[in-house]
Parts: sequence; C-alpha cells; structure tokens
Amino acid sequence: MSIMTIRLADDHHERFKMLASRKGISLNKLFKEFSTRILMESDAESQFRLRAAIPDPTPAKRCL
Repeated sequence: MSIMTIRLADDHHERFKMLASRKGISLNKLFKEFSTRILMESDAESQFRLRAAIPDPTPAKRCL
C-alpha cells in the first residue's frame, strides 16, 4: 500500500470531512471510493474507445 499526500483548499477539506461523516466512513475510505470509481470510469472509456475503433462486421456478414 502507498501513502499519498494531497493538497486541498480548507473549504474542500471541510466539505469532504462532512461528506465522509454523513456516509459514516473515514476520509481514507471516501477517497478510496472516489479513486475506485474514477479508475472504473477510465477503464470503461478505454474499452468503449477500443470497441469503437473496430469496424462493424455486420455489413460484411450480410454478404454471406
């Protein structure tokens, strides 16, 4: 596991603390959720772009 230090504006820090508190989780857990979500979205976008780059085989199949 790695340790990462981030800099936040004081108001952002307070808002994140309130959000974590409302969810009943720690700030660490909140940022873990954020990072997991953004990585999943990035992976989905990469998969979409890969599939979009592959030509549609449907017209070729119609000729068979």
